[in-house]
Amino acid sequence: MSARVLVLYTGGTVGMEPSPEGYRPMPDFAVRLRETLQRSAGDELPELDVVALERPIDSANLSPLHWQRMAEPLLANWDAYTGFVLLHGTDTMAWSASALSFILQGTDKPVIFTGSQIPLLQPRSDAPAHLQAALQLAACHRVPEVGLCFGRHLWRGNRSSKIASQALDAFGSPNYPPLADLAIELQVHPERLLRAPAQQRFIVPAFDPQAVAVLNLYPGISGHVVDALLGCAHVRGLVLRSYGVGNAPEADRSFMQALERASQRGVVLLNTTLCATGPVVQGAYATGSALTQAGVVPGADMTLEAAFAKLHVLLGTETDPDRVRERLGQPLCGELTTPA
Repeated sequence: MSARVLVLYTGGTVGMEPSPEGYRPMPDFAVRLRETLQRSAGDELPELDVVALERPIDSANLSPLHWQRMAEPLLANWDAYTGFVLLHGTDTMAWSASALSFILQGTDKPVIFTGSQIPLLQPRSDAPAHLQAALQLAACHRVPEVGLCFGRHLWRGNRSSKIASQALDAFGSPNYPPLADLAIELQVHPERLLRAPAQQRFIVPAFDPQAVAVLNLYPGISGHVVDALLGCAHVRGLVLRSYGVGNAPEADRSFMQALERASQRGVVLLNTTLCATGPVVQGAYATGSALTQAGVVPGADMTLEAAFAKLHVLLGTETDPDRVRERLGQPLCGELTTPA
């Protein structure tokens, strides 16, 4: 079978045009996308089909409920295509790429997220280069992962983060090297890819958008803040963003007791670092060991986006909090480095 790619437009800057109120989605984007690609790449493109979500998403309006809407058309057409390209707004692209990596565990096909900082039909748009590279990656079988293609690299989706609001190299991967470099030649690094899966485990959870909360530590944070954040009955998981290698104010008993109370009633607590690079090593200091005693799971070197998405998916597929805690520390699809 010749290479055939499904392009799913979920929304975002790539498909927008100027209006008096600011950028808005352009009509007939699928038709205009195909015309633009044919002009710029012509016969070098694989055979492709373009579909769009019924209601494209402004990236800032993303909810975990949208991840189901993204996954369903991929799964419904899985056997008919060589690979898939998802066009997405940049602000939350890494969050969706992380979520789809957990939904599509064991994928044997490329699922490539991309988008642009400048709309497709505007001068100096970065969209055509991203689209051509993403289509080329999706048309080959060398990248059986959910990836994020942007700027000069293909990143593992669940290792990526948006690092710049206006620069064209808008994404990075703080703790894992690129899967491919987009230079004069498109160079894939096979040694960095996930191994061929023994089996696929595709599952689309029934997401509760309120199930996971995020708490950044700051000097003077109190137990009242924790209680207030976790007071909603829907909240079943918390991503804690702590200092350094995973440290928290263990001298503040009200703060630690609030975490302990939450853990005891079944809220799953996951510790990540506020630092841009490096892992959580929760036992390196007494301030981190106290979190372990409070029932907090160390998140190794997961990004915030991956930690948030992984916790959402596990809470949507597992009923036992202890089972969720156990699986949080295990790499499911390359999202964390196993501690030595």
